[in-house]
Amino acid sequence: MNRSFALLLLSATALAGCATMKAPDAAPAAEASAAATPMAAKPAYGTFGFDEAGMDRAVQPGDSFYNYTSGTWAKNTPIPADKSNYGSFNILSDLSEARTRGILDEQAKDPSSKIGIAYSTYLDRAAIDAKGMAPIQPILTKIKGATKKTYSTLLGELSRDGIVGPIAGGVGQDDKNPNAYVFGIYQSGLGLPDRDYYLSSDAKLAAAKTAYEAHIAKMFTLAGEANAAGRAKAIVAFETAIAKVSWTRIESRDATKTYNKMTVAQLQKLAPGIDFAAVFKAGGANTVTDVVVAQPSAVAAISKLVAAAPIGVLKDQLILKALTDFADVLPKPLDDENFAFNGTTLGGTPQQEERWKRAVQFTSGSMDDEVSKLYVAKYFPPETKAAADKLVKNIISAMDTRIDKLEWMAPATKVKAHAKLAAFTPKIGYPDRWKDYSALQIVAGDAFGNNIRANEWQHDYETAKLGKPVDRLEWGMTPMTVNAYANFGMVEIVFPAAILQPPFFDPAADPAVNYGGIGAVIGHELSHHFDDQGAKYDATGTLSDWWTPADVKNFGALTGKVVAQYDAYEPLRGMHVKGALTLGENMADLAGLTVAYDAYKKSLNGVAAPVIDGFTGDQRFYLGWAQVWRRSYREATLRQRLLTDPHSPSEQRASIVRNMDPWYGAFQPKPGEKLYLAPADRLKVW
Repeated sequence: MNRSFALLLLSATALAGCATMKAPDAAPAAEASAAATPMAAKPAYGTFGFDEAGMDRAVQPGDSFYNYTSGTWAKNTPIPADKSNYGSFNILSDLSEARTRGILDEQAKDPSSKIGIAYSTYLDRAAIDAKGMAPIQPILTKIKGATKKTYSTLLGELSRDGIVGPIAGGVGQDDKNPNAYVFGIYQSGLGLPDRDYYLSSDAKLAAAKTAYEAHIAKMFTLAGEANAAGRAKAIVAFETAIAKVSWTRIESRDATKTYNKMTVAQLQKLAPGIDFAAVFKAGGANTVTDVVVAQPSAVAAISKLVAAAPIGVLKDQLILKALTDFADVLPKPLDDENFAFNGTTLGGTPQQEERWKRAVQFTSGSMDDEVSKLYVAKYFPPETKAAADKLVKNIISAMDTRIDKLEWMAPATKVKAHAKLAAFTPKIGYPDRWKDYSALQIVAGDAFGNNIRANEWQHDYETAKLGKPVDRLEWGMTPMTVNAYANFGMVEIVFPAAILQPPFFDPAADPAVNYGGIGAVIGHELSHHFDDQGAKYDATGTLSDWWTPADVKNFGALTGKVVAQYDAYEPLRGMHVKGALTLGENMADLAGLTVAYDAYKKSLNGVAAPVIDGFTGDQRFYLGWAQVWRRSYREATLRQRLLTDPHSPSEQRASIVRNMDPWYGAFQPKPGEKLYLAPADRLKVW
């Protein structure tokens, strides 16, 4: 299912790259039971909330804190055949998925249940195969009938179906007027994960590009299209031209540079190769008068490429998008080929997920709130929400205290920082209001049509926001999502129900582990509002300059050191972490862990923490942090993430402890060990 044209364009950042949001076999029965019963007599993991059996005590903490805490787990835990990576996020996601499956299996028994019908219809592979390519033919016919003159109208019409062309867009909060919605325009048009796949001389990336061309040809052949090889070659050439003019991900994460508000007339002058008025009208967004263009030079250049391209190539790119986006509800050979390239070639995943898992994902994505309210009622007890609320308050209090200790921030700016912190809205577990899907038609036996209608419903839901006040009760993730996020414009931090479980949060665990786990996650999301991009938004959520020039200069000197430290990491031979791309997340890890440690120490009320199983309180705190970052990657996936993911790989995230003075006191790393840093070289931002 694809909704990318009608995305809610949040000024937000999530905890995990790709776990879900926009990442992650089911947990053992005992763990599932413990997770479902927050006040269990014993923790879900180990004796105090940490899985000691997963440690490799032969490794010195100062050489690899990741392997010390998780080396045995990594050696003994294979990545499941249907996963591109596997770790703590995936374990909980599998549990969430299995629970949701149980709910939907019950709903499928009710002939009046809309989510039950959507789920069971998606599951019926035989019925989908029997229909062949007939369901998508009306869309393909529409695309093939386009001319250069009607191409822009076609883009607007297809946007309602979830099919995106070379330029994308959607409705989101206006960064400089956070009480209003605005339509955003941004670069698109690449079928590969990143521009580097088209432009890099790296042998693995060049091989992926070659495989992509062969994949397009096969998709076209399976769809009954003639001259598949020649058309595939032309599509790749067109997308390569787009890649050359596209902004990098590092450029595109700059909130200031990507806010370029203009009228539709000004947009048309900037990018005359596309008739944007026609796009908006056909897409049901004909009330648009102003837009925010994220990458102006790229939008202008892509528009020029569109104007120069043969109409056949433009149509073929849209045909490919349609076949790709709806492959899961088209005949199995097409679905298998789509996975063979996107899942196996690009991600290294040997096996596609079982149909029931994809049915859960489709149904939860199509009618998220209908599924969510059933999930929350069954699996998120009030006690868990109350305990999480308390933790959030403690972390916010610790952050408030920490602000006063910042040497690089001017006193006047600190006053504003305190005001921003006081304005925060933490959202825990689930939304306070559910969406109404009564207008969405779900038809038994029509999997393709259900997908299209769900996309149209979502598109219309988003475009209908234009001209209305911003809905501050809305969520950008479902309660079943194992993730969390910070939304700059809303001045909020959001923690779905599914992440508030072991190993992130276990009310039966030792508090040190909880503070090192979910406490640091809370601090991570909170600190995003003060990172190199989040700090550009004031207490009202408005993109503005509220720091002094000296603050900016001092902060820049510190962030430069963060970039340099991460640039030095080489998770794959010849491929380093991109420190500038991952800067915001690395800073949030630094701040989150620092603030969570303060909150943990404060929670002890001056009393020394007990020693448990030979571990001090400080040691258990850092073990809790490392445990949530257990994750193994397939090589192709790690390569893709290093190019596209604003989060560092899990081993490097666990290694952030090398910058924490208390960690040195807790584990006594020695000079000469790989993680050891002299006090003057440790990153100190917060």
